This record gives sequence, structure tokens and C-alpha cells, in this order.
Amino acid sequence: MLYGKFVKTKLLVMNSVFKPKLYVVLKQGYTRQLFQKDLFAGIIVGIVALPLAIAFAVASGVSPEKGLVTAVIAGMIISVLGGSRFQIGGPTGAFIVIVYGIVQKFGLDGLMISTVLAGLMLVGFGLLRLGVIIKFIPHPLVVGFTSGIALIIFSTQFKDALGLQLAKVPADFSGKWITYFSNLGHINYYAIAITLATILIAVYAGKFYKKIPGSFIAIVFITLVVTLFKLPVQTIASVFGDIPNTISFQLPHIEWDNFREYIQPAFTIAILGAVESLLSAVVADGMTSGSHRSNTELVAQGIANIVTPFFGGIPATGAIARTATNIKNGARTPFAGIIHAITLLLIMLVFSKWATLIPMPCLAGILIVVAYNMSEWRSFVNILKGSKYDVLVLLTAFLLTVLVDLTVAIEVGMVFSAMLFMQRMAKLSNIESVDIDNDILENYSSLPKGVDVYEITGPFFFGAAQSYKETLKDIAEDSKVLILRMRYVPFIDSTGILTFKEVIRDFKMRKVTIVLSGVRPEVRATLIECGLADKIGQELVCDNFGEAVKKATEELENKKLFRIK
Repeated sequence: MLYGKFVKTKLLVMNSVFKPKLYVVLKQGYTRQLFQKDLFAGIIVGIVALPLAIAFAVASGVSPEKGLVTAVIAGMIISVLGGSRFQIGGPTGAFIVIVYGIVQKFGLDGLMISTVLAGLMLVGFGLLRLGVIIKFIPHPLVVGFTSGIALIIFSTQFKDALGLQLAKVPADFSGKWITYFSNLGHINYYAIAITLATILIAVYAGKFYKKIPGSFIAIVFITLVVTLFKLPVQTIASVFGDIPNTISFQLPHIEWDNFREYIQPAFTIAILGAVESLLSAVVADGMTSGSHRSNTELVAQGIANIVTPFFGGIPATGAIARTATNIKNGARTPFAGIIHAITLLLIMLVFSKWATLIPMPCLAGILIVVAYNMSEWRSFVNILKGSKYDVLVLLTAFLLTVLVDLTVAIEVGMVFSAMLFMQRMAKLSNIESVDIDNDILENYSSLPKGVDVYEITGPFFFGAAQSYKETLKDIAEDSKVLILRMRYVPFIDSTGILTFKEVIRDFKMRKVTIVLSGVRPEVRATLIECGLADKIGQELVCDNFGEAVKKATEELENKKLFRIK
């Protein structure tokens, strides 16, 4: 009987954490009208995803088919298991920098292992219900590393945009630009023309014909022109050879001695994937007045990143632009995402040989447009006009991403954000004497001499504990009873408890009685649990100020009687 209850409870908990939207749709009933809308949207998004999947793979330092495989397999899994009706999953620009770095350092096997580990982390995030917490990553931090990624993507495309025949381009930002400037004499003007034409078509074609994305129109038109006129520029075929039209299972070679080195890049992939997928889901909610299940979404993203690498894929997450396109073209359920994956699979199986004709400058143009859209330069400028704390976080994340490493940028940025937040909270937390005559008190206009009142404002946490301790120890020597008003103390942490114990010990030595007023239920529970309520006296931990004044007066009278005796 107990075992049955335990299993039932576990199932209920699991159901609350992981409940795919597709399951909800099927339970509510899936109609022919819904399918027609999803079919059209899915095909359009599949067409949109084709050039992007190829471009993201190439920019990441891997072959084009890996982007297509990721869009197919990860896109299918995310749509089937995800917590959003409209999410479109696949490779995204955010991963270009980290994937390129992993491939350069650890090779494709290292990328596979890092991606699988990231998938396991994402599943863990979801099962631990961290979906809400991840939403609290500061906006300046997200804008900082996103803008940094955009600048790096832009810089990586100059080799193909200028048509430079370079065997190898330095990985670091400054090294790239030094190399570009030193090779300006070898520019291919056909490549520059193709890049500029691609950018113009990608940006403006969609304004005249909204059903077909500008990037797709650009890639078809430019490829036809280059092929027909035999223009002397590099293509996918000349750089990577043929694109395989099959998907095969493969296992990585694991060097266990180096296994720990994969943890850091895996963590970066997991954080990036979590942030971008939840941002995409939030954007979808805003466009449709819907709601997503963040923890279910994280679990689905994790499973996609665990499975996809074994078929030759790269890291995947929710794609904001493709998700928005999905909604704008009438998608209603996750079946649109499934159809998008099937569309890409059919293109890969049937038309992969034609994809090899795509010029590299054309892909560069598409990625430059992607980089511009990713840059969030308006948000960047607005943050620079705001709080100095936000500016520090923004510039730290941006400069570390560009000049050092994305992994370092995220780790340092998160720690830096937390430290600045704690500093700001500590400044908001204070303790000060209360002037009773000016304070609004119920039925009390004065207090007996020897009773003083101080008010603590803000959390009693480690950031403010030392300040509280110093202030309390400096309280006037003539106090006999001290009322501490705690109505604005939302919580007290372990450091606060330790500090409070020291303060109480100090006041007991000075024979000063402490009475607590307006203690919130959660703070009272903490004081009882750690034994502080007993040290102070359970009866002296009061719910309101009136009760506290009464207790303080009684304590003062007791002290006088004790002295007389």
C-alpha cells in the first residue's frame, strides 16, 4: 500500500515537471483544420531553416550536413517533447562561438561528448525545476554575451565575404582582423558583390513577399547566378565536398583522462541552451498570449542534445526567429515543428546535391544579417544609459566574450552579476533608531525610559550581516530593553543567524533584553529551527508592535524589581 502511494506521488511529481504540449494537444483533440494550418507553417519554417542550418554548421567549423541533421533530429524531439506549442528547435547562432572553440580544441569527438553532457545538465535543470530560476539571469548579462557573439560571428564571416583564400584564420578576435587587413590585396570582388547582394535580398525581399523568407530567396537566386555564369567564388562543394544524404549512428571515442575538460564547455552549452530556449518560448507566449512549461522545455532540450550528437548533430536549442516565423505563418500546435523537421529531412534526402552549389559568400551574407539581428544594439545602447551596475555587467560580459572566451564570459558574468546584486541588496538593508513620536504606533505615543526601538529593513543575509552587527553593538549603553522591529525582514540566512547569535550573546553580557517585533512567519520558523527563539525567549518574539511594547515594559519592570530586591 505504501509502495503504491509512493509510486503515485512520484508519477504526480514527474507529471508536474514533464508534461509535453503535444500530449495536451492530442488530449484536447487534433482537427483537420489545425493540421492544415500546421502543415503550411511547418513547410515554410522548414524552408527558412534550410540555409540557416547549413550556415550555422559551416560557421561553427563543421560540415554542412551536421546543421541539417541537428535541425531534423533535434527539431523533431523538441517539438514532440517540448513545453511550448510553437517552439522550433535546431542549431542557432548563439552556439557558433562555443562549438567552433570546442572543435578546434577537442575535435568532433570532444564536441559530441560536451553536447551529451550539456543535454544531461539540461534534463537535470528541468527535473530540479530550475526553469523559473534561469529566467532570472540578468538582462544586461544576456545582452552582453549575445552582442559579443554577434560581433564574433560578423568577424568570422569576413574571410568568405571578401573571398580570401586563407588556409587558416586565427581563432582570437584581434588575430582575425590583423590577418584580414594583411591580406586585403587578395580580395575577390565577385565575393564582395555576392555578399552585398545576399544581404540586400535577405533584408528587403521579405518586405515585398512575406510568405517566403528573404534568406531563402537570396540563397536560391545567388546560387543560380553563380552556377549559370560560373563566377569564380568558393562553394560548399569546393570547401566541404558532397553533402551526405543519409543519417547514421556513431559513437565518440572517449579519452577518460580528458573527461573533466569537457565539463566547462558542456556547462556553457547547457546555460546558453536553457536561456535561449526559454527566451524563445517567452517570445512565443507574448505573440500568442499563451504559456509554456519551462521545466518540460528544459527536459526536452536536454533529451534533444543527448540524442542528436550520436547521429552527427551539434548543440541545439529553441530558435527565436524560426519560432516567430512559425507563429506568423499560422502554426497552432507542435505538429508544425514536426512538419518542419520532416520538410528538412526530405530536402536533405532529395536535394542535398544541389545544396553543395551554394556559394560561401552567400552564406557569409546570411550570417552577417543573422549577426546584426542578434546584436541587440538598441538594448545595448539603452543599458549604457542606465545604472552603472548594469553597465558593468554588460561590458564585462561583452568584452570577455569578444576578447577572451564565451565560457569565461558567462561564468564571470554570472558571478559578477550576483556580487553586484548582493552589494546593492546590502546597501538597501539597514538598521536605524526609530523616533517613536514620529512613528505611527497603535495606542502608544511614548515608551518608558530605558526602552529603545530600532528597525531592521531588508534581508538579514551575509551581505548585510556585518553592518547589522557593528550597528547593534554600538547601540547606546543606557538601553535596558531593546525592541527590534523586523516587519521588513523577508528572510534570514545562516550568516545572519550566526551574527544574530553573537549580538544576543553581547547584549546578555551587557544585561540588555531583546524583544523582536513584527516577525514574519517564515523568519519566525527559521529562528525557532536554529534555536535563536529559545535564546531570546519564545514569549519575546512578537507578531506586532503593540505586543512587543507590552513585553518590553514588563521586562523593564522586572529589571527594576530585581534591583530593589
